[in-house]
Amino acid sequence: MAPTRRANQADIAERLGVSVSTVSRALANEIGISPAVRRDVQRMARTLGYKSKHAVGITADKRAVALVPLGSATSGLSGFYFGILEGMKTAAADAGMLLDVRLVNESAVTLDLIKRQIAQADANGVLLAGIDAWDGLAAWCAEANVPVVLVNGSDPQMRVSSVAPANFYGAFLATRRLLDAGHRRILHYTHQYRPTILQRQRGFEAAIAATPGAVGSIINTAERATADLLADILAGKHDVTALFSWNDIAAVEMLEGLYGSDSSLPANFSIIGFDDLPIAGMATPRLSTVRVDREAIGRGAVRLLAQHMEGERAVQQLEVGVSIVAGETVFPA
Repeated sequence: MAPTRRANQADIAERLGVSVSTVSRALANEIGISPAVRRDVQRMARTLGYKSKHAVGITADKRAVALVPLGSATSGLSGFYFGILEGMKTAAADAGMLLDVRLVNESAVTLDLIKRQIAQADANGVLLAGIDAWDGLAAWCAEANVPVVLVNGSDPQMRVSSVAPANFYGAFLATRRLLDAGHRRILHYTHQYRPTILQRQRGFEAAIAATPGAVGSIINTAERATADLLADILAGKHDVTALFSWNDIAAVEMLEGLYGSDSSLPANFSIIGFDDLPIAGMATPRLSTVRVDREAIGRGAVRLLAQHMEGERAVQQLEVGVSIVAGETVFPA
């Protein structure tokens, strides 16, 4: 008896009346294929026993939509979220998950908007990048049994799962770097109190508290814009010798003024950022900062969402480790 021929993409295309190209793109989770066609292709692939090189265990049961804030994707944070999205796409392909990435206006994110995006993508799970949970969202997800994972976020009430960098320990390391250089009067410039950013402030406070003689002060962006804070520092309004910025963008904005030829600051004034965005490496001098593995955050978020889709009920908070980038902006005090 002749051996049974293994099914190929042409067999799937013939059964469904579509092109081989459409089958290939649907199996590879590429954009431009409608959810209905994608499901039909993958269902037929399973029926015929087709083995795809693109994903293990192709399934129509894993369809997710990732909502990314438009402002973050098109601003200085674009490098941050681009890395996260790359990690998401890689992990989704490995898990056989259909991932539909959509940009949304963060100032207009409501429960109704999220519901519409899920319906349009025909998804049964959602990834919220840079968007924090609230009571209505958490209650609806539990009632409707829709898995949700916060990406680069956390939920202190532990209603939904999340993946974020180790913000507390990263900030502790950043502050410790300044303290080890001999600085004892350090300013922390922080932002609006998202749970993730608050953890950075707490890490700063913990490092200061653990060091005898160290004094830390905190300024929020709601109190002083970056340019105003820079002017205050140059005018001597803050008795500090070092600054830990909540992110690289604000830190780089200050670099030219802090180290310019007309600056009255001492030569050993130090600054360290957080995230290791591309601009940190392009800055002159090279910004000292904390490196965040953004692709690992994206991969971890997809793996966690896949676990919830498979029935895992326990809320999980995954932290991705960070590391110090020495840079050129921390000097001995």
